[in-house]
Amino acid sequence: MPQASHTKAAEHHEATAKTHRTAAEHHGKGDHAKGLEHSTKAHGQSEAAHKMSTEAHGKSVAHAKK
Repeated sequence: MPQASHTKAAEHHEATAKTHRTAAEHHGKGDHAKGLEHSTKAHGQSEAAHKMSTEAHGKSVAHAKK
């Protein structure tokens, strides 16, 4: 079902955004080691969120053609 897929992708994107914000906060405080740690985590989350988004889009396309 496309709705569930899009919801799951959105939740992953939201979690990723939070991790990016945390990385920015650490960099802003000058704690670049922690900033890098969170940046690395956010990068991995972004890739997973992108994959989920692509899958959700594919389900949308499949259901639209029915």
